Amino acid sequence: MHAVRVDGIEIAYDRVGSGPPLVLVHGATTDARLWRGQVADLADAFTVVAWDEPGAGRSSDVPPSFTLADYARCLAAVIKDVGLGPAHVLGLSWGGTIVLELYRHHSDLVRTLLLVDTYAGWKGSLPAAEVRARVEGAERMLAVPAEDFAPTMPGLFAGAPPAEAVRLLSVMSADTRRQSMRTELTVMAEADLRDLLPRITVPTLLLWGELDKRSPVEQVAHPFLAAIPHATLVVLPGIGHLSNIEAPEPFNRTVREFCRARS
Repeated sequence: MHAVRVDGIEIAYDRVGSGPPLVLVHGATTDARLWRGQVADLADAFTVVAWDEPGAGRSSDVPPSFTLADYARCLAAVIKDVGLGPAHVLGLSWGGTIVLELYRHHSDLVRTLLLVDTYAGWKGSLPAAEVRARVEGAERMLAVPAEDFAPTMPGLFAGAPPAEAVRLLSVMSADTRRQSMRTELTVMAEADLRDLLPRITVPTLLLWGELDKRSPVEQVAHPFLAAIPHATLVVLPGIGHLSNIEAPEPFNRTVREFCRARS
């Protein structure tokens, strides 16, 4: 494990392999373990870096005042600590929103963007009624007694998830910290990064599961494709929101080909 400190917050990350840096940014209620299938497969061609975002995994908790720009600043510190120059930066779901904010403030650290089943913030990508429903559902979950707290997100898979994936998600979910999740939820619900999309100048891969119900292709990926000047959309047939787990082989192959062509 590697770690870097930003204003007293320790951010832990794994680093495996050699070659151009590929930074993997996980979504809500997960941590670096989400990327096991990518780290194992891609480390032959890239220096694969998977962080535990502030408030998750081995990283420090975050204060309630933490902002999206703070998450991005911590991610920038990780990329600088790796010390290999601009990186291919991949963000899944909530992680993609952090990656977009990283680009807003630290574009010099980004070689390419890989946005996976993500959002321009919930406010920036979803109808207001859907945002309210998600926030209310999360608040109900956060209000349960400690012994019953088990954060889950519906609609992560298109089909029956692999048993190993269910076990892994259960372990990561059990490790979720309630206050950090509340802070993250507040940030995500209020984020609207649509203004940034037309200003992205690096090559951008949009990688989506065809049957993603949490971030639908038509509703989110297609507006991204229309707004980002140098974007390419790849849709994985029959796959849901956690495309890296549900379809690791085509996911890894697509990431490998995109990054190799732009390293």
